[in-house]
Amino acid sequence: MRGIEYRGLSRIEGPVVITSRSRNVGFNEVVAVYDREEGKRLGRVVDMSEDWTAIQIFGSNTGLSAGESRVEFLGKPMELRVGPDLLGRIFNGLGEPIDGYGDIISSTSFDINGLPINPYARTYPRDFIQTGISAIDGMNTLIRGQKLPIFSGNGLPHNHLAAQIVRQAKILDKHEASAGGAGDESFVVVFCAMGVKYDVARFFLDDFERTGVLSKVVVFLSLADAPSLERLVAPRCALTAAEYLAYERNMHVLVVVTDMTNYCEALREVSSIRGEVPSRKGYPGYLYSDLASLYERAGKVAGSSGSITQIPILTMPNDDISHPIPDLSGYITEGQIVLDRELTQRGIYPPVAGLPSLSRLMKDGIGEGMTREDHKDVASQLFAAYSRVKAVRNLASIIGEEELSEADKRYLRFGERFEQDFLTQGEFENRSIEQTLDMGWAILRYLPREDLLRINKTYIEKYMGEVIGS
Repeated sequence: MRGIEYRGLSRIEGPVVITSRSRNVGFNEVVAVYDREEGKRLGRVVDMSEDWTAIQIFGSNTGLSAGESRVEFLGKPMELRVGPDLLGRIFNGLGEPIDGYGDIISSTSFDINGLPINPYARTYPRDFIQTGISAIDGMNTLIRGQKLPIFSGNGLPHNHLAAQIVRQAKILDKHEASAGGAGDESFVVVFCAMGVKYDVARFFLDDFERTGVLSKVVVFLSLADAPSLERLVAPRCALTAAEYLAYERNMHVLVVVTDMTNYCEALREVSSIRGEVPSRKGYPGYLYSDLASLYERAGKVAGSSGSITQIPILTMPNDDISHPIPDLSGYITEGQIVLDRELTQRGIYPPVAGLPSLSRLMKDGIGEGMTREDHKDVASQLFAAYSRVKAVRNLASIIGEEELSEADKRYLRFGERFEQDFLTQGEFENRSIEQTLDMGWAILRYLPREDLLRINKTYIEKYMGEVIGS
């Protein structure tokens, strides 16, 4: 029976407590645990059998007594209260306001685990989102409804890149894309940080407040000293807020989540406490399906004018892209933006690696009426030319640059200009898609026209002008 308290715990194992009560108990159900010293603590059911139920506490187990504690099953999953005044608010990882403005005034609450989306109801992502960053907009375009992760590493500027995307991202009307319009007013951002240090959290909040974007952002912060379970709940609260804004308020929502590696570490810790058999590098065997339960909450649904776009950010341990976290994320998502340590060491920001980065939905969100008619050809030619630059640099490291042919030396000059002019831009420099494509043409002028095999000749005559050094 719901609402009845049961006295006594079978045992306490760190943040997990075991009770012998299991009748009428549901998985992920919210539980209240009472003790004499700390009072009420919340937790949720993480495992069960016919004879016992495992409950993970949101917090420490200090003061809990197996004989004196009381347990109350609340008969519902964990929920997030949502309402029109979500925007501009700051919450902790459990969805509790921490900005001093009180609770959300609303009678509407959503299950943080979300509702399954009928695959037949999904509509294909097609609309361009302008981030103002040439390396993304020009060559790895973000599409509304897409999930496009950023693969980074310790010490790389992914936090600054995330803040820049939150500041600058916008949706342009198809008729104003080439005119550099102000963007769709229904476009908002949900930002979630998990396991971050206090100074990193302060950096994000100060940046959002200073630049005036906080009024269109919902922030969820789970600091490094928060319990592991809070890191598992935080992205679900953020995505629940995004689903409310997208499907109830008909807004276009960009969800930026950092750092998914901290999330997976917390998942591994909880799995170890529960005594589960580990898989690759100690992560649970259900890591793939758990990540999919988050990533697949992005998309567009038929009958709703809103959308959810995801940019999860993860730091690759030891810069290993084959590590289980980036490896499995790459299977679920539609591409990746990879940050390069060598580019960072050379002072290039943002250090987006040209060749490993990919946006699988890019081809369906660019072109005439969406960005510009020459976008696809320019991006393809830049990729091909930069690929040859990498090969020429490898050759030069063996035989010396002076032994290269004149054609190869031109590609070296092209590569230098590509990295210094196209990839490199200031942290507060916001480029329109027009500026990005024009810059791409300016760099392609370093190559002979006969090498521009991926570009329609009509576009060459229209946009290119004189070849540099011809």
